[in-house]
Amino acid sequence: MASPAEDRHPRILLRDDSWLSFNARVLEEAMDPAVPLLERAKFLSIFSSNLDEFFMVRIAGLARHAPDSVARFGGRYFFSPFELRKRLLLRIRQLTARQYGSWERDLKPALAAHGIRVVAWDELPAEAKTKAAEFFERELRSVLTPIAVDPESDPPLAPNLAMELLVRVQCPGQDGVRTAFMEVPTRSGRFLRFESGDGGELLLPLEELIAAKMEVFFPGCAVLECAAFRVTRDRDLTPDEDTGDLLAEMQAMLLKRGKRTIVRLETSAAMSPTARKFLLKTLSVTGDEHMICRGPVDLRGLMELTKLPGHADLLDPLLPPLPSVHCPAWKSMFDCIRQDGPFFLHVPYESFDPVIRLLSEAADDPDVIAIKQTLYRVGQDPPVVHELIRAARAGKQVTVFFEIMARFDEENNIRLSRELADAGAHVLYGVPRIKVHAKMLLIVRRENGAVRRYLHLPTGNYNCATVKQYTDIGLFTCDDDLADDVSDLFHAITGLSAPESWRKILAAPYNMRERILAMIDRETKLSTPKRPGRITMKLNALQDPEVIDHLYDAAAAGVRIDLIVRGICALNPPSLPPETAANIRVVSIVDRFLEHSRIYLFGNGGSPEYYIGSADLMPRNLSRRVEILVPVESRGLRDELDVILHTMLHDRRKGRRLLGDNHYSHTAGTLAHESERAQVSLYRHYQQRLERAQAADAPATEF
Repeated sequence: MASPAEDRHPRILLRDDSWLSFNARVLEEAMDPAVPLLERAKFLSIFSSNLDEFFMVRIAGLARHAPDSVARFGGRYFFSPFELRKRLLLRIRQLTARQYGSWERDLKPALAAHGIRVVAWDELPAEAKTKAAEFFERELRSVLTPIAVDPESDPPLAPNLAMELLVRVQCPGQDGVRTAFMEVPTRSGRFLRFESGDGGELLLPLEELIAAKMEVFFPGCAVLECAAFRVTRDRDLTPDEDTGDLLAEMQAMLLKRGKRTIVRLETSAAMSPTARKFLLKTLSVTGDEHMICRGPVDLRGLMELTKLPGHADLLDPLLPPLPSVHCPAWKSMFDCIRQDGPFFLHVPYESFDPVIRLLSEAADDPDVIAIKQTLYRVGQDPPVVHELIRAARAGKQVTVFFEIMARFDEENNIRLSRELADAGAHVLYGVPRIKVHAKMLLIVRRENGAVRRYLHLPTGNYNCATVKQYTDIGLFTCDDDLADDVSDLFHAITGLSAPESWRKILAAPYNMRERILAMIDRETKLSTPKRPGRITMKLNALQDPEVIDHLYDAAAAGVRIDLIVRGICALNPPSLPPETAANIRVVSIVDRFLEHSRIYLFGNGGSPEYYIGSADLMPRNLSRRVEILVPVESRGLRDELDVILHTMLHDRRKGRRLLGDNHYSHTAGTLAHESERAQVSLYRHYQQRLERAQAADAPATEF
């Protein structure tokens, strides 16, 4: 019989509702008056980028269902995808209305008060207009191309997420109004910057300049209207599971991506009803998919404002990455790991340089025999890949598993994997039914007539851009049992069968689910009123229904459960009896860095077990991906994890508590708790550790 709480609250929250709740927390950072102004603009941009991905994947997935179909969501609930999509779109409209209201009524005027004014063409002074016109002639005129829209034929292609202008013109001697599309080239920047007479600066959106000069493309014609729009297309590229050539299949799908279904059309509020009706009909977009922007179309460009020089007072204080105490520049990385390991590298508090150093030394070291690595998202010009190419050209045996199905990075990963293959590396591109999300680096080196293996096992990607923005932990070690497990996992994903058992690691889709459930159940059995069990997890997403059910059972047995979940959290304590719900605490931290590390702690009756790794607790991570969780056995490293978890759980400045069904506490008005801001506190922790190490190494003062 269901409890009264279960009657009112769903036992497991829907993934999409929970994700929108997370993005609402991102939006709250933009609306918090205690957050510096340019940081608030950054969060408005991040909110837009997040929402773009949600449309390209989640809304697109729902749109592919037939209107009268029924599908399973949340692992057990059946819904009409049509009704769910409708509900999500309503929530999105509410959130975007708040976003544009925050920009137009709050942030934009506040920035103007600090001398940063985003202006329309008519607001530019004459001197700035002259400079803008010169820029147009020099940089834009030969690049721009108006493409006529013929109502009797297929419309010109509107690329995914590109800023477009709809232009309506009246030409002498021609009946009716002609219409054209023109893409705005925003890759090099959205704004032109000019000095204002009062010492401030004026920022002109590029589309404003192009619209003001549109008549040069239609000589002798009257430009009746020029208004911005943007389309979002289905970008969930899932290849046929039975394909014999995954690489060829992905390349074919990428070629067709520009013609994929439109799942959202955004139009400027300044667009006329006539133009809007024409656009909806031409692009075959329904009213549900259409959203009117009460401000600039595509607020992702606001990220540029954070790069304006001379406004440090409007940004968070800098926290530059610190050198690792474990990796002095004068010492070989192999010596650091062999003599001082195991140790962690915690980015972005600490610099990612030791990882690149390790690969660089491996490429140059004649004693290095082989390098094996998994790559998921590495960025556009990745030093990691450059070092692997050097190693392959130097004659090392380099094996790289490059996951080409990493969403939105498919094309880049295909390009880089080919460069590696051309250099002589053994490159595997993926398998159709499963993604390789595990992060692993294994280096085999000959030492004193024997072979030693060095490992780097991080929670995040080998991406030199995101390591400056995402919090991730990487373990350096040369532990033999871990090396054997990692070697076996490489064999499993490159075609050989998986071992019957693993020495230390938890590996999905092999043993991770059963081991996690077993450790949760062990806490349930060991828990007593005097010595309650303990489970602490820090992760990005918690959605798996089976895991959640076991956590509920543990809480009912008195286990104290602390969850630090950045994004999706389908677990819903209000669905439980009050005495059970009281044993579960859920915290979500949204701050200057994106929380990305995964840490798992099980009390085990006083003999705790700790793990770090790549896996969140979602059905896809446990059943449809290759993932890895690595045990942390060193007392010193466990102490470091305890500091991280304790600091996160006690953040009252940026730590939001789950109060009810996707409802979290707010951080506006919590500036008094700035000293408990977890990310700043952790930076100071590593800074003080470095200072102590430097002081200990300093030569004695002579008297």
